[in-house]
Amino acid sequence: MTQLQLDSKVVKRRSRSHLMASIAASLGVFLLAFGLAACAPAKPPLVPSDDDAKVTVTVRVVDNEFEPKEITISQGEAVRWVFEGPSNEHDVVAKDGSFVSELMREGSYTHVFNDQGDFDYLCSIHPEMTGLVTVE
Repeated sequence: MTQLQLDSKVVKRRSRSHLMASIAASLGVFLLAFGLAACAPAKPPLVPSDDDAKVTVTVRVVDNEFEPKEITISQGEAVRWVFEGPSNEHDVVAKDGSFVSELMREGSYTHVFNDQGDFDYLCSIHPEMTGLVTVE
């Protein structure tokens, strides 16, 4: 075998090895993403908005934030979240499932708090967006 033939075989082996490594890496990334998605908690069922309630506090949902982030109300009062899109969809989801809105860019969602306590909530697709309603 000539040196040229040997060099050609080495290049072909390296190309096959590189291709196999690329396929394995792509498959690994896919399986990791699929596995993480399967482990994500499911969004609880939607809870209808109390649109006719007299609103005590309004929380703005804008720029991936709840403003204000923490509020305090009295038992029986209502909170309205106003979604001020247009870029991202958001929702409000209580960690205990007591209030759950649909995803939206614009519009509002209202919930009447009949029980006392602390109600942590977040945006289901932006878990870094969190808020707290304290009901006295």
